[in-house]
Amino acid sequence: MAGRRRKNAGASSAGAPDEGAVGAVLPADLELQDLYGAFAAHGLDDEDLDDAAVLVPPVRLPAESELADQAKAVPMFGYALKLARWTAPHREVDEFGDLTGPDRAPAARLLGLAPEQGEAPEEAVVEAMRAWSLACDLDLIEIGTTAAGEHVAIPGPDLEPAERGDAETVLELWLTAAGIVRELAVEADSLPEEEAAEEAAERAGAAAEPEPESEDDDDEERLARVEEAREEAAELLDEALQVLYETTAFADPGTETVPLGVLAALLVVPEGEEPSEELLGDITDVMVALDPMLNDLAELGVLDYRPIDPELFDEEEGQEPLGGGVGDEPLDEEESARFGLVRLTPLGQYGIRQWLLEDGYDAPLVGELAQGDAAELLRGICEAANVLPEEELQVWVTGREPVDAARELLAASRGNDAYAPMRRMLSRLALGMIGRPAEPAVREVLDDPELGGAARAWLVDLGATDVPAPERGMALWTVIDTFAAQLLDTGGDAELLRELIADLPVTGNPASYFGELWRVDHPYTADVLEAVGELHLDRTVAKEARKAAFKARSKS
Repeated sequence: MAGRRRKNAGASSAGAPDEGAVGAVLPADLELQDLYGAFAAHGLDDEDLDDAAVLVPPVRLPAESELADQAKAVPMFGYALKLARWTAPHREVDEFGDLTGPDRAPAARLLGLAPEQGEAPEEAVVEAMRAWSLACDLDLIEIGTTAAGEHVAIPGPDLEPAERGDAETVLELWLTAAGIVRELAVEADSLPEEEAAEEAAERAGAAAEPEPESEDDDDEERLARVEEAREEAAELLDEALQVLYETTAFADPGTETVPLGVLAALLVVPEGEEPSEELLGDITDVMVALDPMLNDLAELGVLDYRPIDPELFDEEEGQEPLGGGVGDEPLDEEESARFGLVRLTPLGQYGIRQWLLEDGYDAPLVGELAQGDAAELLRGICEAANVLPEEELQVWVTGREPVDAARELLAASRGNDAYAPMRRMLSRLALGMIGRPAEPAVREVLDDPELGGAARAWLVDLGATDVPAPERGMALWTVIDTFAAQLLDTGGDAELLRELIADLPVTGNPASYFGELWRVDHPYTADVLEAVGELHLDRTVAKEARKAAFKARSKS
């Protein structure tokens, strides 16, 4: 996965990473280390988890003006703006800052929640009061007291720029609103069922009067249970949002929707394992817990969410747990949708990214590294841990004059520093994106000792038939350079490197081939030979590569 890539700089480390090196993990892994198997996968224990690099995948977001338009189109947010304007020049409220009784039905009608004529339905009034509360929380409505002692509401200072569409104001208000709803969603899910039942019984007068001396202890115990439930709900929701953020970042356009059962399975089932019967029950519990919280976030446009079909809960006890097809025969699309579908919206990506930034994470945007020249682009990709190289390169080449862009890329590829091989690999990738229009610039470097070998191969791949074969020294140097770039790019991933090693042009006389290769004047020669010696499946080839690596080390 591109967002989890680690790169090791330095000729001495490129060939064989330290045995104790820790792979980078995403934010969700920090919360889900046991579930995702991150400890096993990365060799982490409790002590060095805190030292692990936390990588957030880059995301592509619309322009802030477009995000602001999307925020204003969210019904609940739009309701808050309408109610704030409705208070002008002022409107009487009660001592708690709520609308008075006579104004509640008109507020529901203003928002289009109740018919113009007749009595306003209770649910419409409740919805209007929720919107009023949100507007007050956002300071779109300010509450004050007149000299005569009347409690009144007036529009807040942010209303006018928000109505005007000022993107910064709108997004700041929306983000605050999303944070409020996120907190309320957790609070609503925090009261254990038995506590709710006890409260209902007490209200009905059925509960026994507690002993005075035990009342404080009971209250403390109840508060402790509620707080523990709140923390668990908050952790679960945060984990779910982190996984959705990561999943959406890597999803192809149009495939961002995730079945709720799959999301729950990602939170529950250890990576690489199939869900057991017990885990299916845990998946059901997670689905049921997430359902109302995700539904609340959907009201603010963080998510597009189709909740679990309530009829699924009406089945008799003892039926198979909800799974949405997880671990069972796959369901058809419509049947699967009954178990819940969730999609993180661009607004949701924006909101979660802001929360990650506030928590101190580096949460990049696609294209951030593509704003400078070619040297800055290639250096930035090489040095960044959480980057999608192809996306950055594509952003950079788009709209540039092809030949000039190709010349700039090739010039930025030269050098013998630690990342130079990777810069050359990235440059070739970008030249491929430019295509045939880059050919004149590529032909200019055919005799360049660092670029000529790869340039000739690029032209041949393009279909050129007039390209002379490189001299032996240039060809061998290019082999080392290309393999060194893969060492840097994969971070020493053995499985990927074995595939590359199998393609090395080793003849029937490996001693002769490696006898030439170890003499190549390249900073990574010894590292490449050591990797071949360690990973090649042919014992004779591996032995000759190790001998050559020793000679290369001795030479330097």
